Amino acid sequence: MPVSPVHDAIVKGLKEKIGGLIRKELDTGRDPFKLVDEEMIPAITVVGGKYERKEYFLPQLLLSAETMQLGFEVVKPLLEKEGESAKTTVVMATVEGDIHDIGKNIVCLMLRNYGFEVVDLGKDVPAKTIVDAIQEHGAPLVGLSALMTTTMTRMEDTISLLAERNINCKVMVGGAVVTEDFARRIGADGYSGDAVEAVKLAQRLCGLDRAR
Repeated sequence: MPVSPVHDAIVKGLKEKIGGLIRKELDTGRDPFKLVDEEMIPAITVVGGKYERKEYFLPQLLLSAETMQLGFEVVKPLLEKEGESAKTTVVMATVEGDIHDIGKNIVCLMLRNYGFEVVDLGKDVPAKTIVDAIQEHGAPLVGLSALMTTTMTRMEDTISLLAERNINCKVMVGGAVVTEDFARRIGADGYSGDAVEAVKLAQRLCGLDRAR
């Protein structure tokens, strides 16, 4: 079955065309929700598959993710106008002492593309600030990133503080130096090695993989 121009543009990362293509679809009376569910999310899922199979690499993944984001900005006001269903909130942060956040930023972009509401706290964020934000937004999930062995231990500070305050929030961790074994050791609920895996993990931890 031939793919739609919108689907094709996201897969190929045609940033300059996506806005016009989406407006054209909407002008024909296309339901904005169906456009997102039937064209846009399946397209970024195809891109994720290509990335996992090493048919696509990070530049292509980013280009498609940015194209998706531009397209979503066009359709977003219509979704809000028609009463968009509540989104799942994820708090994201690079832990205290760590000033690297490229990986986290890519994960944030991908999560937004899959319909998550992302609260990005940035880099070098103390555990208290992270946990305060989780409480403030009622987030069921937090994503912690660290790129240095000297800062990865800070992830445990957030997990300990969540337990101390008796907050029910799932924790996913990732970053160049982080391993699945380390994640288990500090009591995290999951580990992801890249942005595509992080989206799947987030969906799983929030129970959205069953809903879709």
